[in-house]
Amino acid sequence: MPTLNDTPSADRVHIGFFGVRNAGKSSLINAVTGQDLAVVSDVAGTTTDPVRKAMELLPAGPVLIIDTPGIDDEGDLGELRVRKARRVLNSVDVAVLAVDATRGPSTADRDLISLFGEKHIPFVVALTKCDRAGEADVPEETGTPSVSYGIGAAQELARMCGVLNPGTEGARSVQVLEGAGSETPFRVVRTSAVSGAGIHGLKEAIAGLAQRGEQERFIVSDLLSPGDCVVLVCPIDESAPKGRLILPQQQTIRDIIDAGCIALVAQDSELEGALSQLANPPRMVVTDSQVFATVSKIVPASIPLTSFSILMARYKGTLDAQVEGAAELDRMRDGEAIVPRILMAEGCTHHRQCEDIGTVKLPNLVRSYTGKEPVFDFSSGNDYPDDLSAYDLVIHCGGCMVNEREMHWRARHAAAQAAPFTNYGIAIAKMTGILDRSLAPLQT
Repeated sequence: MPTLNDTPSADRVHIGFFGVRNAGKSSLINAVTGQDLAVVSDVAGTTTDPVRKAMELLPAGPVLIIDTPGIDDEGDLGELRVRKARRVLNSVDVAVLAVDATRGPSTADRDLISLFGEKHIPFVVALTKCDRAGEADVPEETGTPSVSYGIGAAQELARMCGVLNPGTEGARSVQVLEGAGSETPFRVVRTSAVSGAGIHGLKEAIAGLAQRGEQERFIVSDLLSPGDCVVLVCPIDESAPKGRLILPQQQTIRDIIDAGCIALVAQDSELEGALSQLANPPRMVVTDSQVFATVSKIVPASIPLTSFSILMARYKGTLDAQVEGAAELDRMRDGEAIVPRILMAEGCTHHRQCEDIGTVKLPNLVRSYTGKEPVFDFSSGNDYPDDLSAYDLVIHCGGCMVNEREMHWRARHAAAQAAPFTNYGIAIAKMTGILDRSLAPLQT
């Protein structure tokens, strides 16, 4: 079980390994991680489902390694595996494409490179099994990734990636091959899982591409000054996990402390007493969305108020789209449609309690606010539907267990099918009439 010392999976760099069956992908993963993470076998199709492993990978730092099934799998079951592998592309920050140097790139490899480009995923092409490709000069360990054009696989990959100009096919070696001027940066590295050649360079290439896209993000600390006091309202009810706070609460407390500020935590039942004991008003109050209405009545209008869900939407970079999506609740209330269809989506899977917010509290609030009897469907974890065209609204959880790229994809995926997209906290704030107040602290 993850400990409080672990970096949350959603904040780790997601590295997906892709390739056709028997391209040496599993051996490559084990060489990169230094662990027997993937099952190695000569039998095609050994990896049947995406396998995820949180770990430290120097020099990239905390990462989530994702091993995927062969992208060329066949049959009905194979087609399902391929869909799952492609689904992983929506969450990876860096992709590694394993290409067997003894066979060269396949049509499936070309298709994957096209998908990386369409989704703007930085990628590394790892030429595997170079020790078997008839080359006596597989490079020793160096700090710089390298690629040789001495074999057909490297030549063809270079052409596929659009970086090998006419007349340079005879060049023997080029260091760090990057797509100049391309929106999707990439590198090509020769490797051997048997000898370990090129593995260090591969890790350096992965880290370099991961760091290119890194932007410093804050949950709330950028809105604070050192010494500020922030009151966090964390109700403990039947749905609260035993013996701990939920992840957004943990992360917010840590962000506040790191900024040299003071975090005061109380339940909604103790909030009024907590506020009265403070010599000065707090800089801000952040509440669990479930008690938004109660807390808004207790906290004076002069004190900024927002919620964990709203802060998470801002942290993931989808706040504006989700605020716009919440307006659908008004259109639903004022429209003539009697039976709208709503998807309640969660980023993780967990045991639902009798008063679960996603299946009970929020649907009841929607019924009361709109005066309608919507049809509610529910999804969790990786079961986010491909087809959203039937939905009048998607109400998502805060997404604390979903990384930024995945959350952006989910929002874009809904928008592409004309399905408004919002989250629990924003929807609750909208329906309790305090959305403008809850957004105001983020606009200062």
